[in-house]
Order: sequence, then structure tokens, then C-alpha cells
Amino acid sequence: MANPVADVRGLTKRFGERTVLNGLDLTVGRGEFVALLGRSGSGKSTLLRVLAGLDDDVEGRAEVTGTVSVAFQQPRLLPWRKVWRNVVLGLRQDGVTKSRNRALAEKALAEVHLAGHADDWPLTLSGGEAQRVSLARALVREPGLLLLDEPFGALDALTRISMHGLVQDLWRRHRPGVLLVTHDVDEALRLADRVLVLDGGRIVAAHRPREADGHDDLRRRVLADLGVTEDAVA
Repeated sequence: MANPVADVRGLTKRFGERTVLNGLDLTVGRGEFVALLGRSGSGKSTLLRVLAGLDDDVEGRAEVTGTVSVAFQQPRLLPWRKVWRNVVLGLRQDGVTKSRNRALAEKALAEVHLAGHADDWPLTLSGGEAQRVSLARALVREPGLLLLDEPFGALDALTRISMHGLVQDLWRRHRPGVLLVTHDVDEALRLADRVLVLDGGRIVAAHRPREADGHDDLRRRVLADLGVTEDAVA
């Protein structure tokens, strides 16, 4: 793949005698939206931690080009900082950059439909609003690679659908490479260019939903890759 933002080769991660990632290979292209599915404990979040630079005790290679941003299942906002200060958390902050950071935060908040909320306190936000602040914080850095670790898992069904549309709009506008970890097959098929299944520490199946003939047939195949029958999820 030309010009990848993430290039993983032979990645192995062990916790004691347990091997979580076993010679894994993965490439994420610039502007590509990839979803990663797998059973609990299959190593999905471990892979994201490695790509985010939070865990380097590994074998093999995991190279990332440009800035990496992460949005987690929980927004992880600091309640003692106003919303705009949460958005620019981690950016350089001093007297010279304060007004610039404020402008960056307000622009990012407008993109996630939270214009006018810059001076709110996090505890006054709904769950969906807090997650949108988390997305604004990830995008304000203009990442080359955006890592999404089940960011919609704690939201109600209607808010989750709204967030799907927002994430797609932001992805099309900014064009980072995206790696989404999720347990939701329908979510993966709805959002991603490429859906990967992780099992035994390796990618064991790959699907391209936008090129598939039928959603229902593809859904059955992905569930089968995960070892699940439709009867089990009906």
C-alpha cells in the first residue's frame, strides 16, 4: 500500500506466558477507514496501545507516520477544566499560545456541533456531548492516524447512530487514517472501508463492505469469522 500512516510487521506482544499478538501484519493507508473486530481478549486494544506509543515492550515493527490521536470508550475529560481546555489538553499552553489554542478549540467544537460550549464544565454535558468533546480533542491535532477504541460503546442507540454520522463526516473532511476497534459488526460494516477480524493474535479475515453485493450476506460471513451464528445474536 502506497503512503501508509501505519505499517505493522511481525508484531508480537506477550503478557507472561500468554501471547496476545502473534506476528501480526497490518497496514492502514492515509484516508482509509479500517474497523477491527475480535472476541474479548483477542488483542484489539493492545494493538491500539502499541500504535499510540503507549506500549513499546513488543517484538516486530509498528511504524506510524505523523501525529496519532486516540478517542476511548470513556471521554476521559478533566472535570476541573472547562471544555475548551480539555480539547487542547496536551498542546503547548502558555501566554503566547493561549489565544491560539482557544481559537483551535472553538473551531474543533464547532465541527462536532458544540459551538457555544467552550466555557461549559464537563459535568454539565450529556454522554454524547462528552464523547464529541473527546473527538474534538483528538481531531484538533490534525492526526495522520486516528485510533478509536470502542468510542460509542457507552452511548444509547440513538446517540450512537448520530455519532456514526458525525465520525464519517469528520473523517471525510480531515481524511486521517482511522483504525476503529469495536465489538459491533453492524457498526463496522456501516463505517469502514475495510473490516478485519482478529483471532489468535493475527488478522484472519478481511472484508470490504463498500464493495460487497449484500449487507446481510456479508454480515453472516463476518459473524462466522468471529465464530458466531446469526441465531446466537437474533
